[in-house]
Amino acid sequence: MRFGDGTTVLVTGGAGFLGSALVRTLKEHGLAEENIRAPRSRDLDLRRWENCVAAVQDVDLVIHLAAKVGGIGYNMENPGSLFYDNAIMGIQLMEAARQADVKKFVAVGTICAYPKFTPVPFREEELWNGYPEETNAPYGLAKKMLLVQAQAYRQQYGFNAIYLLPVNLYGPGDNFDPRSSHVIPALIKKFVEAVESSAESVDVWGTGAASREFLYVNDAAEGIALAAERYDKPDPVNLGAGFEITIRDLATLIADLTGFTGEIVWDTAKPDGQPRRCLAVSRAEQEFGFRAKVDFREGLKATIAWYRKQL
Repeated sequence: MRFGDGTTVLVTGGAGFLGSALVRTLKEHGLAEENIRAPRSRDLDLRRWENCVAAVQDVDLVIHLAAKVGGIGYNMENPGSLFYDNAIMGIQLMEAARQADVKKFVAVGTICAYPKFTPVPFREEELWNGYPEETNAPYGLAKKMLLVQAQAYRQQYGFNAIYLLPVNLYGPGDNFDPRSSHVIPALIKKFVEAVESSAESVDVWGTGAASREFLYVNDAAEGIALAAERYDKPDPVNLGAGFEITIRDLATLIADLTGFTGEIVWDTAKPDGQPRRCLAVSRAEQEFGFRAKVDFREGLKATIAWYRKQL
């Protein structure tokens, strides 16, 4: 669908990390601010059916970003609520959107939906060839059910729902709470604090052998906006930058960029999570012209600078 005059968009999670970037991007794509609804979770609990019904009234497009999410430790402590909250929010919202004749629904899933041992780079065709990594399987499977729902609704009702799989995101505005943050903000916080306190060492979870791919939040927002405008097929689509870096190399890079010169101590009693993550990104480029633009090192510099300004 094209973003024409009067197109009204609901962005769930629109006040969050990715949501804030997406709202800015939608404006750049020509949407008027008054036509973008981005309610905060405290004002719109999507676990309640009546709130989902109210949220989609007089809306043309729903982009569902809202999620309960965290790093490995948080996932291991809260598997039940992560499964329930993420599943119920998405399932109810999509059903409410279908009943309200919303023109298009964009479900934003997660890299955690992929099987633990997926051939690298992860191709969309591999999505069902195994069980997700155990520490984040409840979250990953809850979000994966929205792909099943989207495809089923397209088949039975002709409902235009699409499903995107973004890789790990990072950038200014990320969550730096150590109880629930992902690896990049967690490492930035540790190394910045170590520099300020003149600490001689920093402890990092795992062996450092696992690899990850990271997508700058503004790039992710651009990919979602392009898909909302141009993509109308049932097949899931990866959103990524098309590279991977080991956690060991990532920690070394962040230490360098923050000015930390001490020792990095690896806590090998802690889990590594999924062994490797790197996406095949050709489908997104072919289908709706998306390619990540932000250089990883430059993106990290911007994220570190933003975090230091918050201190």
